[in-house]
Amino acid sequence: MMGVLTEPKIDAHCHVLDPAKFPYNPDVAYHPAGQEMGKAEYFLQLMACYEVKHALLVGPNSGYATDNRCLLHALQIGQGAFKGIAVVPNDCPLETLQVLKAQGVIGLAFNAALMGFDFYAGIEPLLRRLRQLDMWAQFQVDKDLLPRFLPMLSRVDVKVMVDHCGRPHLPDGVSQAGFQALLALGREQRAVVKLSGFAKFSEAGYPFADVRPYVQALVRDFGLKQCVWASDWPYLKAPYRLDYGPMLRTYESMFTPQERRQLMWLSPNQHFGF
Repeated sequence: MMGVLTEPKIDAHCHVLDPAKFPYNPDVAYHPAGQEMGKAEYFLQLMACYEVKHALLVGPNSGYATDNRCLLHALQIGQGAFKGIAVVPNDCPLETLQVLKAQGVIGLAFNAALMGFDFYAGIEPLLRRLRQLDMWAQFQVDKDLLPRFLPMLSRVDVKVMVDHCGRPHLPDGVSQAGFQALLALGREQRAVVKLSGFAKFSEAGYPFADVRPYVQALVRDFGLKQCVWASDWPYLKAPYRLDYGPMLRTYESMFTPQERRQLMWLSPNQHFGF
């Protein structure tokens, strides 16, 4: 029987950082270094080791912010292995989005967990441009940030994807407002959620036993067809060392082989068009 390490997979959230070839933006406060960095060429080798056939690369706010050159280079050399989520200014015009889409970018990232709601309070016109182009609006929120975005998401029927289980605040339990708002999006079939980023909100640490009630609730209310798996490689700002293989093993204990096929292969294929 094949285990999770040898099953075909699509990684729905990872980053490439190559400051030697694509220097960081000097105005960005945090510059990833050491093990946090990872070139596209190296990540392709890692993918081959773990039967990861495709990956959705997310432009990092750390290091690059709205500079997408490293991301676009990866999309070019990946020869179909990658698609991208870019970071752009909030007033990004339609023409720029069309150019990005032609290069393999399928959506934009809005990192409210880092930047706060006020930074994105005026993005409704940008969301409308994404809807016009059938592109994704990807949100990284934490705690109770998500409800603040719901009015504009109700007005704009854009495709919504939520990072890292919504990054709930575990001491507040499953009943906290932000997580309940995320579950409601799932019941209404209005979003896709990434079952990922456990190290960003777990208080117990690897193998993340304390995140399981949240994962179970998301699977229950979204259904596995609206869930995707992601590694979050190369683990920017990780509180302790993380490695690709052991992180994959956590999903082997949470899901059956049939469930993993849906989560790690069929769902991302459907949503990202690989």
